[in-house]
Amino acid sequence: MPYVIGEDLPEAPAGARFRALLDRPGILRLPGAHTGMAALLAKGAGFEALYMSGAAMSANMGLPDLGMITVDDVCWYIRQVARASALPVLVDGDTGYGEALNVMHMVRAFEEAGAAAVHLEDQLLPKKCGHLNDKKLADPHDMAAKVAAARKARRHLYLIARTDAAASEGMDGAVARAKLYIEAGADAIFPEALVTAEMFREFARRMPGVKLLANMTEFGRTPFFTDREFEEMGYAMVIWPVSALRVANKAMEELYAAIGRDGGTHRMVDRMQTRAELYETIRYHEYEALDASLVRTVIPEGMPQREAEGAGR
Repeated sequence: MPYVIGEDLPEAPAGARFRALLDRPGILRLPGAHTGMAALLAKGAGFEALYMSGAAMSANMGLPDLGMITVDDVCWYIRQVARASALPVLVDGDTGYGEALNVMHMVRAFEEAGAAAVHLEDQLLPKKCGHLNDKKLADPHDMAAKVAAARKARRHLYLIARTDAAASEGMDGAVARAKLYIEAGADAIFPEALVTAEMFREFARRMPGVKLLANMTEFGRTPFFTDREFEEMGYAMVIWPVSALRVANKAMEELYAAIGRDGGTHRMVDRMQTRAELYETIRYHEYEALDASLVRTVIPEGMPQREAEGAGR
């Protein structure tokens, strides 16, 4: 559940808490949570860390995932998710919003907003979802320079380098890039859009000792695998990036259709979160009690008189 202002605030930096979760046995599960409410619901379901997808944030703003949102846009989302849940959050950093100096600005801004980790990808703008065709890749050494810049700028942020090279350069190209990015300072690697279990296993075999992130997005090129299957294939983290957005959008679409068809929401009430459930999720009554417990403001009754000049000398 959320912390109530000032209560149970984590003392360790978000990045350090993210590393601690990765140091434990088992795969780290990171469901997508692009809003404060989504973060609270995911935390209530028992998840200990969250993922923030650039595609979900863009779509929530009514924009396509083509690198159109800004660092400030993303920081607005980070602040609400990190504050609401107090969980460590991995954030999609797209291509870093520019070159090396822009990447350093992004890292500082994301850390200050409350992010625990970021992943940076080796596409060129306009970037695309990793599961679409015709992606254009950056020169691997240019990407390595961005990784090195991110490493230099970060304080505690966990740094993941994503490579989209498997589709166009094959496994050899993806592995070569990943090794270069690790040498440049990445803490982990995210091989995007692998399409078979054997590809996932081969990539893990060829990157021994490196923490790896798997992406389990729907309607993409990757078949459905469970968290346990990814762990058995050698992966330390798995994200479900846009799943919550897809479910929420479908439910809203059905609600609006019902209002138009039925003239009201009466046939959708059983699909809704009740007022009591909402208040429990956001701890409404605890905030209310906190507000009532605060000391009442004392208003001065009169302005003190100024002492006569020179008095007491």
